[in-house]
Amino acid sequence: MNKIIILLISLTVILGEKFSNLNSIKSPDGSIVLNVEIDKDKIYYSVSKNNKTIIDKSQLGIIADKFDLSENLSLKNVQRNSHTESWTQVWGEQKEIIDNHNELLISLRSEKDNYLGIDIRFRLFDDGIGFRYELPRHWRTKEFNIMDEVTQFNFSEDSEAWWIPAYAYRRYEFLYANTLISEISRDRFSELVEHLHDPRIGPEAVQTPFTIQRKDGITIAIHEANLTNYSSMTLKANGTSYMECDLIPWSDGVKVRSGSPMITPWRTIIIGNNPSEITMSTLTLNLNEPNQIEDTSWINPGKYIGVWWEMIGTNQSSWGSGPHHGATTDKVMKYIDFGSKYGFDGLLVEGWNTGWDENWCCSGDGENFDFYHPHPDFDDLKVAEYAKEKGIRIVGHHETGTQIDNYESQLDSAFAYCQNRGIRVVKTGYVNDGSQNIKRFDDNGVLHKEWHHGQYMVEHFRKVLETAAKYQVGIVVHEPIKDTGLRRTYPNMLSREGARGQEFNGFMPKDWNNKANHTTILPFTRLLSSPMDYTPGIFNLKDYRYNSPDDRTINTSHHIPSTISKELALYIVIYAPVQMAADLPKHYEGHPAFQFILDVPTDWENTITLNGEIGKYITVARKDIDSEDWYLGSITNEDERQIIVDLSFLNDGTDYKATIYRDPVDGGWESKPEQVEIVEQFFNSVDKYTVFLPSGGGQAIRFSPIN
Repeated sequence: MNKIIILLISLTVILGEKFSNLNSIKSPDGSIVLNVEIDKDKIYYSVSKNNKTIIDKSQLGIIADKFDLSENLSLKNVQRNSHTESWTQVWGEQKEIIDNHNELLISLRSEKDNYLGIDIRFRLFDDGIGFRYELPRHWRTKEFNIMDEVTQFNFSEDSEAWWIPAYAYRRYEFLYANTLISEISRDRFSELVEHLHDPRIGPEAVQTPFTIQRKDGITIAIHEANLTNYSSMTLKANGTSYMECDLIPWSDGVKVRSGSPMITPWRTIIIGNNPSEITMSTLTLNLNEPNQIEDTSWINPGKYIGVWWEMIGTNQSSWGSGPHHGATTDKVMKYIDFGSKYGFDGLLVEGWNTGWDENWCCSGDGENFDFYHPHPDFDDLKVAEYAKEKGIRIVGHHETGTQIDNYESQLDSAFAYCQNRGIRVVKTGYVNDGSQNIKRFDDNGVLHKEWHHGQYMVEHFRKVLETAAKYQVGIVVHEPIKDTGLRRTYPNMLSREGARGQEFNGFMPKDWNNKANHTTILPFTRLLSSPMDYTPGIFNLKDYRYNSPDDRTINTSHHIPSTISKELALYIVIYAPVQMAADLPKHYEGHPAFQFILDVPTDWENTITLNGEIGKYITVARKDIDSEDWYLGSITNEDERQIIVDLSFLNDGTDYKATIYRDPVDGGWESKPEQVEIVEQFFNSVDKYTVFLPSGGGQAIRFSPIN
């Protein structure tokens, strides 16, 4: 990791015991201003952008079983720092990242609870704010339980919001609701999106990233960074524009089990003048620790295919044993041949191991999986040798069914097995009801049921990641805990699902699948947290699913709300360092549009969001890290539209050949989803290009320099 420290200034100000105002601190460009004050011995903050208040006076603090650090506070000191450095990503949306921030550290003490100390550290960047609580070591507080975190977000305006519910059965896998902040409730979600199952456990709350857009266009996203040894944060709603942190609890109601010293995750506020700006934020990454993996040569971005869509999508094969078992030796070797022929890096194989034949889904009470014994009709040694010979890396698969004890007991042996077989990437899965249904056995063998997003699972996911790193294995997590920038610290954390991906288009009928606007919402919400394993690239978009493996009648109720051109554009719009070509090989063989999937990189030198409106459209341009080529992806919702794109991102004085993959003028996801036009045009940086997008359509372009 390359680091260049450019500037570091520190100033400490000692104040009296009581204070009413700590003045303010600004972002480096001066556009964001943070004010911190104390009122009646409680600490508050407020935020403005472009001289407009966006977050009104909001309280901060920590309440534990042994102390209350939300009131009766006095000031010890104030420290200000300015810091600038550049660092290089192992892989990512852009190679070099600038960390330029101003810092305010407020040190407080409790006048009531044995003079316990608490520090609140604020960092202001040009793209937003991060702050966290730090509890210094104290002899009276070696161990304690956090019962509440008093972190408020009192938005100054009842703005339009995009959100998914917390405390719900399907984790993060919901379509997004679009309401005012004041309208957030599970009843409203049930009216607008889908009915939420009863019983309703937990408060009215939403998951993060949580995105709002004010009437003046300013766009704000609340999330967190460096979620470590802590519970996941949700945002509790109460029918106003006021929201507050709500931590997912343990089964006994405790929010976080900790000891001193303690450092919480960063609470992050990404702020942009418009939606496009927040998609380019690096705030979350900058608030994580530097890379901890010394040798990263084995971490390689790439593209993969998989024995997967024929199960989740076309319904012609099964994970479990029987005449339709997908992961057979012969079939996997045919996939290896296809991948090798077209230069793919990897092949995902699901259903290769034992455990799929019992009631593994979706209660967490099924039979245990085994992670190093293959299914009888899958010769893992033969496949591993053949894959190596053909230059293909097998992408392993660990479905756990959230049998956490079972998985953790096999972690070392499972990843050692992967290392021995040349497997450098593993897709993990945690299919289960995400409500309070994760089995945990305490030291006395007593069973408890935990939330998917509580501290117990946060620590589990970290354990899996660190163990995988020990054996030089990268992780792609399905049914994950949300990412909070951990990929900077552990770049073997490659990608996550954590939203409704392509699989919902596979097994859901058209009345229940992802709508045409879904992928125009994700870049402004879910994708603010991390790369996503959306699994794009479906070419057979309708009449693709059988009733069952035994009944090969086509179920005509299934129709993916996309076009081939949009599927190509998703490789640009939805970033992942390991991208899947999700369709069956036979749908790619001989198809001219397949060339774009073969060409498009998965590691980038630079990324620019050229335009976008949440839930309507977005256009993204990315520059290849290994060439001077640029790639552009543009997608729309259900509405046809024309978008004028400024091509000034191209190098000045260079002419480019643009290979354009587009929908026909009379096309769209309903009328001609599988028709794609491939044309060539020539451009330079002074040109503007009009992108035509039919309903549910897209465009994908490769710009290659010709001089």
